[in-house]
Amino acid sequence: MPEWLVLTLAMLAACVVVVVITVVRDRRAPEDEDPSETPDVIEYMTMWIGVVYAIVLGLAIAGVWEARSAAQDHVQAEAQALHEISERVRVYPADARDRIRDDVNAYVGHVVTTEWEWMADNGQVTERGTELLQQVRADVTDYQPKTDFEAQAYQPVLDQMAAADQARNARADSAAPTMPGVVWFGLIGGGVVTIGMIFALQIRRTARELVLAGLFSALIAFLLFLIWDFDAPYSRGITASADPFLSLFPGIKG
Repeated sequence: MPEWLVLTLAMLAACVVVVVITVVRDRRAPEDEDPSETPDVIEYMTMWIGVVYAIVLGLAIAGVWEARSAAQDHVQAEAQALHEISERVRVYPADARDRIRDDVNAYVGHVVTTEWEWMADNGQVTERGTELLQQVRADVTDYQPKTDFEAQAYQPVLDQMAAADQARNARADSAAPTMPGVVWFGLIGGGVVTIGMIFALQIRRTARELVLAGLFSALIAFLLFLIWDFDAPYSRGITASADPFLSLFPGIKG
């Protein structure tokens, strides 16, 4: 199901639930009930519950957005390191240079054509990708420089190999959702409590109050959906992409 459809249904469902509960409550309310008699302490508690919940939502959104941005940075760092390896080995003999470049291209091709989809579906990288990167590492580390010029390029190539490996490990660590279940329990429970406080204020079935209650509940549903969408950086609506690999290795088709 498309993410936009999930969002629309969630917001509509939140509005419908609030409106239905409000209408049913209004019909069953005693005729002598006076909404103006809501104690001041309830209004005070409702205000602070809303403030606290807004802070929690803001922190959660900031956290998942930062994780999503970091995931894209890992991809950029990995692609750049591999590109540097391909470029820096130009001083090597043709057979060693071509072998390293071919293995780098094989790894990048696997990442963008196979591993990316697997990572989105399963939240982890593939064993085959690890094997291909190990082959690149073996090519780089096993080469013995024969001239001073090659020796000067050897250590920087090793450094870029370490950077690529580190970026891949970071990408693997960020592939799974970052929000623990207990946090989701708090976010959803807090949303229920916050919306429930609307009824503690004895909201009645006027058009203005129903519209405001519906919009408020839809806003909370939207923010929760936003957190859920950002929580998996590689697999949902606004995701980190493999564009750095495709731009630095134009011969690879995603």
